[in-house]
Amino acid sequence: MNVQPDRPVEERTARLTVLIDPRKKAVFERLCAQEDLTPSQVVRRLIRSYIEERQGRPWTAGD
Repeated sequence: MNVQPDRPVEERTARLTVLIDPRKKAVFERLCAQEDLTPSQVVRRLIRSYIEERQGRPWTAGD
């Protein structure tokens, strides 16, 4: 697993339901497995990157 020690694990979670094409889902899950990551880990990274890009600064838990 690719854990980044400088980023603490968030203590609380919320569910996000996303509808996608079944073929894209299958490819996504396969690619995640090849990197030994869960789809949730990858989605969390994507969301964090999106937030940081839009806010122009690193994500902090107090945001």
